[in-house]
Amino acid sequence: MKAAPFEYARAQSLDHAVQMLAAHGDEGKVIAGGQSLVPMLAMRLLAPAWLIDIHGLSELQTISVEKEHLVIGAATRQCVALASDLLDPSVPILRKALRWVGHTPTRNRGTIGGSLAHADPSAELTLVAAMLEAQMTLKSTLGSWQVGAGDFFTGPMMTCLEPDECLVDIHFPIWRDANAGSGAHTGTSTGCAFEEIAARHGDFAIVSAAAQLSIDRDGLCTRAALGIGGAAQTAMAMNDLALQLVGSRLDDKLLRDVAQEAAKKVEPTGDLQASVAYRHHLAGVYAERVLRSARAEAFQKAAA
Repeated sequence: MKAAPFEYARAQSLDHAVQMLAAHGDEGKVIAGGQSLVPMLAMRLLAPAWLIDIHGLSELQTISVEKEHLVIGAATRQCVALASDLLDPSVPILRKALRWVGHTPTRNRGTIGGSLAHADPSAELTLVAAMLEAQMTLKSTLGSWQVGAGDFFTGPMMTCLEPDECLVDIHFPIWRDANAGSGAHTGTSTGCAFEEIAARHGDFAIVSAAAQLSIDRDGLCTRAALGIGGAAQTAMAMNDLALQLVGSRLDDKLLRDVAQEAAKKVEPTGDLQASVAYRHHLAGVYAERVLRSARAEAFQKAAA
């Protein structure tokens, strides 16, 4: 199939983009990398009257560290973020997740903000943003404001973005420790892990999981985050369960118990790739796997 007819406009600035969004309302749609939008247009799942292209806006293609956050512009290419020297010292889980995103050609065109605005529950970046409780900056003609990931993602391929609003950037929290390049030894070490299972590498995840753990000099957990994607209607942050790990030595039984509790919280749907029961099983397996890997990395850094 071919896309329904539409008008095309290239935004000259962010202000110009939101002005056009305000003018066209429900009939306007932002396009950046187009790796999710173009196939939907071709299948006529979407038929906007206007496409507003923001891919050339340099103000939306930035990566910087600001205080306690890594800030990535919404139109930043995934391949650019993957190659950035700022990821490993600040939010290394992002690099681990990006390696699972699609294939090289899709990462060359796909954008960080585009993936998040698409809000596919099996998307790697959606899971990382949810687990780390990232903050999204939105803008309209009325001004700019921030929304937490928990409020930004509202359902499968659904966000709180209104037709006249544009995603500007994403603030990923930095967990400062002795290995984070902060210039000060805080006495903690942080490890993280991301894994998923798919029919083929680069395909949509059947189930994905991410974890990030910090330990102190005595080997006690000081901070923990856990998330599961692909197994429910949205990527799910399980940080309330991860709190059970704080103050512990992260023994195998506790990690397994938390992983199984996390799996019970997901409400998967069955499809041709996996049944409901199988997704429940995979959620527990992969949650435990990333918790173990994050623990191993944290202790390895502590011993270095």
